[in-house]
Order: sequence, then structure tokens, then C-alpha cells
Amino acid sequence: MKVVLIDSGGANIGSVRYALERLGVDAPLTADANVIRSADRVILPGVGAAGTAMALLRDRGLVEVIRGLQQPLLGICLGMQLLFDASEEGGVECLGLLPGTVTRMRGGEGIRVPHMGWNTLSPTRTHALLDGVPRDGQAYFVHGYCAPVTDDTLATCNHGQTFAAVVGRGNRVGAQFHPERSAEVGARLLRNFLSGDLA
Repeated sequence: MKVVLIDSGGANIGSVRYALERLGVDAPLTADANVIRSADRVILPGVGAAGTAMALLRDRGLVEVIRGLQQPLLGICLGMQLLFDASEEGGVECLGLLPGTVTRMRGGEGIRVPHMGWNTLSPTRTHALLDGVPRDGQAYFVHGYCAPVTDDTLATCNHGQTFAAVVGRGNRVGAQFHPERSAEVGARLLRNFLSGDLA
């Protein structure tokens, strides 16, 4: 199986590659449209600002490439947020593969933003991406913006507000948390993405 990581300029790419290597998968980092189109699985990682990442994807001519992918696509952290229509972070138009707008987390008394650390996943429906993930599974989050809970939400999390932690529509799926830093829960999600029929 050919798996590739889209070079979106994210700082977490090295750790994602290492997590995949632990699963026996060598996933090269690429901005080559032909390499991306020919892959069996595509991962869009990301750490940073939505506007910066989208500008980089546009500059590299990858926005329409990603929008046109038919094979399974996994967005991680910012990469998941980029799957949505837009983000309040810089007021940027995103990929539009999932409906909704990513918004800044509200915070509040005792609620720190960015949301950093372990938190509980609450699955909302059965899906191949979450096969074997316990209902109270813990995952590691680092983010200050969050995606809305919609019909495409597969699992939620709560940090001062309920937000989408895992999403999916057909072959387009995403995780707000960092599977590469989420121990067995993260490894299970990656294995499911690599082996499962997501549609």
C-alpha cells in the first residue's frame, strides 16, 4: 500500500511519519500532485495557522488536487480543520470537503485555551475509523480552534464546549487530536485508516 503525507508545512510531520513507521508503513512527505494522486491513502497533517497552511497549499497547487481525491484522506489536527468550509482563524476559506466553520475555542473559568493535554473521546456513531477504540478512550489534543458538531461527527470531546474530535464523510476523515501522540487509541485509529473500508 502506498501512503503519502501532504507537505502542508506542519511541525508534527516527523512524529506522524514515525508513528506510521511503527505500524510498518513508510509514508513519504510530498508536495508532488502526481505522487499524491497515485497514493492508496493520503494524510494531511498540520500544526499552525489555517491561513498559513491554506496559502501554502494554494502556492503549491494542491487545493484542487486534495478536493479531487477519491482515495481515503485523513486530516490530522489542523489538517482536519482544513477539511471544513472555512476557519475563523484569519477568516480563511478552507477545502470545503465537510460543511461547517471552524471557530475559536471559548475558554472560561478553569478552561485554558489552547486546549492542551489528554481528554476523553465520546463516539457518536459506529464507524470503521473508530473500530476497537473504547468509548472512554483518551487522546492527546493541542488546539485553540475547533470544528462544529455536525452529521459528519464520529466522536466528540468536551473542553468548556463540545466539539468534533473525529469526523468522517465517505473517504474523507479527520482527527482533531494527535494520533501520533495518543498511545494505543491513536495507533488504533491509524491502523483503521490504513486497513479499513471507510466509505
